[in-house]
This record gives sequence, C-alpha cells and structure tokens, in this order.
Amino acid sequence: MRTGRAARGQALPTGRVRAVRTGGGLSVRLDVRTFTVVVLLLVAAAVASVVLIGTGDFPIPAGDVLKTLAGEGSASQEFIVNDLRLPRVLVGLLVGASLGLGGALFQSISRNPLGSPDVLGLGQGSTAGALIMIVLFSGSATEVALGALVGGIVTGLAIYLLAWKRGVHGYRLVLVGIGVSAIVTAVNGYLLTKADIVDAARAVVWMTGSLNGRDWAQVWPLLIMCAVLVPLVLGNARGLRMMEMGDDVSYALGVSVERTRLLLMVAAVLLTAGATAAAGPVGFVALTAPQLARRLTRSPGPNLVPSMCMGATLLVVADWASQRAFGADQLPVGVVTGVLGGVYLLWLLVTERKAGRI
Repeated sequence: MRTGRAARGQALPTGRVRAVRTGGGLSVRLDVRTFTVVVLLLVAAAVASVVLIGTGDFPIPAGDVLKTLAGEGSASQEFIVNDLRLPRVLVGLLVGASLGLGGALFQSISRNPLGSPDVLGLGQGSTAGALIMIVLFSGSATEVALGALVGGIVTGLAIYLLAWKRGVHGYRLVLVGIGVSAIVTAVNGYLLTKADIVDAARAVVWMTGSLNGRDWAQVWPLLIMCAVLVPLVLGNARGLRMMEMGDDVSYALGVSVERTRLLLMVAAVLLTAGATAAAGPVGFVALTAPQLARRLTRSPGPNLVPSMCMGATLLVVADWASQRAFGADQLPVGVVTGVLGGVYLLWLLVTERKAGRI
C-alpha cells in the first residue's frame, strides 16, 4: 500500500505514473504511457483479426464479419468465419502472445536482449521433437505437436541444468543456450537426411512455421495453457522486476530468487513449446516483440503485458500480409516474421553502431 501523493492517486514526480486507489484501501501504480500502448496494441490486434478473418478466396467485408461473429450472418458466412478462419486467427493471437511473453521472460531473466527462445535453442528443441515423430514414427498431427512440446521442455530442462552453478546467471544461460542450439540444429539436419522424400517435405513445411489448416483442436490447448500460465507469470512480475537489479538486492528485498527464476523459466519454456507445437517454430517474434514493446512504452522492467500484446499483434499482421501478398497457402507466416525480424535486427545493429555502443 502506498501513502501520501501516490495513495491519493495524484501524479508521481515522473509525470507518467499514477497510483489509483481502490475502494478497499489498496493502491495500484498505473503507468499511463504503458497503459495507452497496451490499449492501442489490443485495438490493432482486434482490427487486424477482423480484417484477417475477412481475407481469403471468399472475401467478407469487416461489417459482415462482425455480424457473423455476433451470430447474425448467413449459413455460408458462419461456416467460413466460425469453422475455417476464426480458429486460425485465434491460434495466431495465442501463439504470438505466448511467444511475446516467453521472450520477455527469457530476456529479463538473462538480462540480455538476445536471451530469447530463438537464440537459446528452445525452438530447435521443439523442432527436434517434431522431427522425431515425423521421421521415425510417421506420427499424426497430434503426435507431432506432442513431440514438439516434449522436445521444447526437455531442451529447456537441459539448458537450465547445464547453466546451473550455484544458481543460473544470464551470461552463462545465453552461452549454454547457444551451444545447445547448435547441437540440436545438427541433430535436426541429421534427421532430415534420414527421412524419405514425403516425410522430409512434411517436416520442412512444419519447420517453416505456419497457421495454415489450424482449427479448434489447436485453440483449446493453447487457451488453457495461457489461462494457467499468464496469471502465474503476472503474479510473479514484482519478483522478476526486483531480480533485474541483481540477486543480492533481490534477496535483500525478500525475493526468493532461485525459486522465482525456476518458476518463470518453466513458464517461459511451456509457453514457447506450446506455441511451437501449435504453429511450428515461428521465428523472431519472441526476440523482437519484447524489444519493440519496450521502445514503445519507454519503461524499464520486463514489460510483460505489452510484450504479450505486441507478439499477438505482430503475428496476425504478418499472417494478413502473407495472405494479401502471396495467397493463403503460398507463404507461411514464419517466412514473413523471419524477414521482418532480420530487417529489425539489421536496423538495431546500425543504430547501436551509430550510437557508439557496439
């Protein structure tokens, strides 16, 4: 509970943080800029989702999409919207949100902007699990998704154990993750060389990252996972913010550092592995979403909610762009996010070099 000017809900000295007092006597700090960014990202995600639902071989105006979602569309529109396109959009939103949140957690825990699942090898681990099911067992779509989930979890556990030495520290975590990523990538290449032409083609399509053909069978597991993990992560956000100041300071402030770190790493691994199991290894969303969110909010700390909203917005916009430019089945969304992520990294490299920081 805050007292004085913060408890009365007046502006704090920064001019952008306010404390809102509830009827029960509690006060909540509200960063006005961050709140505004989150609202705008949610609006952008909603608009992009409606436009994406109306995009395809049978285009539907945005107004008709909204009417159909409200239960007032024709029989053909209800089939196209509710059965074919809505599940794909929901999977895109959930996958993007999961990757954005997972990336923010890893970058905050490692205290490194490169400490994302893409760099640490979690995506490659999930890919290895999926390839094992495709190449060795010719598994079904459900078995491939389960293999990807198990592969991501096993890889995350291996990274944590290898990086452990009286605790897990960011620099060591990133180095171990890069090493594990290289090993698993080699394993994935070996598995592809052992696959027959049909399985190899199927594996390559999955490895690209795509939302094509996604239905309600992918929506519900992702929704349940997010419903469990997101409140868990947000409930430990204060401890995560304290940990960014260093372990010694965190201990002094009463944070159980290793317990909080392990809990949040498990949550991040599950979010990343679940997203990869649903849509394949969609590249660069987990890396760029937290950094873009931080640039927009200009706020220190992990920026968990903005990163989650940014990831969801990025993925549905990328999927819309892929469909508008190349057709629904010609360019997987993973290719678009890879191109955008690569351009962003090049731009970041140039700006950092001009600023003299590298």
